[in-house]
Amino acid sequence: MQKNPNDWFNDVNFWEQYAPIMFDDAHWAEVPFVADGITQLANFDLYNGALSSKPKILDLCCGFGRISAELARRGFAVTGVDITESYLKTAREEAVYENLNIEYINTDAREFSRPCFFDAAVSLYISFGYFENQQDDKTLLSNVYESLKPGGSFIIETLGKETAVRDFVEAEWFERAGFTVLTEYQPLDSWTLLKNRWILIKDGKRIEKTFTQRLYAASELRSLLLEAGFAKVEIYGDWDESPYDRKAAKLIAVARK
Repeated sequence: MQKNPNDWFNDVNFWEQYAPIMFDDAHWAEVPFVADGITQLANFDLYNGALSSKPKILDLCCGFGRISAELARRGFAVTGVDITESYLKTAREEAVYENLNIEYINTDAREFSRPCFFDAAVSLYISFGYFENQQDDKTLLSNVYESLKPGGSFIIETLGKETAVRDFVEAEWFERAGFTVLTEYQPLDSWTLLKNRWILIKDGKRIEKTFTQRLYAASELRSLLLEAGFAKVEIYGDWDESPYDRKAAKLIAVARK
């Protein structure tokens, strides 16, 4: 698939400039908790000796390898896929430093497929819904389904439409990683999309990016996963398997093949 320059996520400068904001200390600190949740939701148990081989996990849009590295430390065989080569360069260097056996692949998530290979796949940190055409979301889900072994699980962590509406603010500002961050949000197409405008200011310099994220209600995401072939879809409101209700922190969908 040839890169479309109009796809906002193909902007390498965006990912490199905004990395300190998106991957701040709080997001690194949550890694063990997220890895615990993945292990539990994927029905893996590395502590009772029941597994005959290392479970294989696909980490889509893996970025710097935050979660990939932690899963590898726990004994999983991990493949990370991301479109930003500079992120993967950092991830590979960390893997070498820690002697972690992680496969990192620089490609568009829509293109990646390895039939009947993985025991689980994950799409984390609101990385599902980037594509302008919803058919691309369906293509990604189909590829993940084909890449999973029978009984495998696909775990999606994202911003649910319900929580986006509940917590909506038109604009806000905050300080993070030495930057002053100004944000504006606008729902589009009856909350099908959420338009984001982010402005970073530091040392008199100003960086701005506008991008759009597709939002799914829990029922819409469940239907999409079932349409892709998954036999069962569970919905949770956080990594502790709490319900997706008015108190939900996020939308987590667990699809079983």
